[in-house]
Amino acid sequence: MDENSPVFAIAVAAELSDMHPQTLRQYDRLGLVVPGRTRGGSRRYSMRDVAQLREIARLGSEGVSLEGIRRVLDLENENKDLRDRVRELETALADQLINRPGARVFAATTTGAAVSLRAGARPQRNTQIVLYRGPR
Repeated sequence: MDENSPVFAIAVAAELSDMHPQTLRQYDRLGLVVPGRTRGGSRRYSMRDVAQLREIARLGSEGVSLEGIRRVLDLENENKDLRDRVRELETALADQLINRPGARVFAATTTGAAVSLRAGARPQRNTQIVLYRGPR
């Protein structure tokens, strides 16, 4: 079970958020916190929903309007979605690097060209001696 699993009936969610069940119904109608539904149509709230209800209560007590609260919640949800996406991309990148070791190791030649190297390999060094005589 995770924080998004809809498990709490409206009475339990109301008690956990210290709100009246009718307030939760109103927030559902307004789209502030939309709980999951059972096959019979009963509302089921997740821990994340309860946390949002508490956040609504906190913001409301600070004088933020319902429209302001909606905007804050939308931004928080967008932020969470973006963090989840970044975590997903970081995992995919790590998997790629693990599955293709050395595929992204490069060295530059004396002419400036890039060459790919195996993991742990060193680039070949040019050991020739070049004599340079500058302008006189």
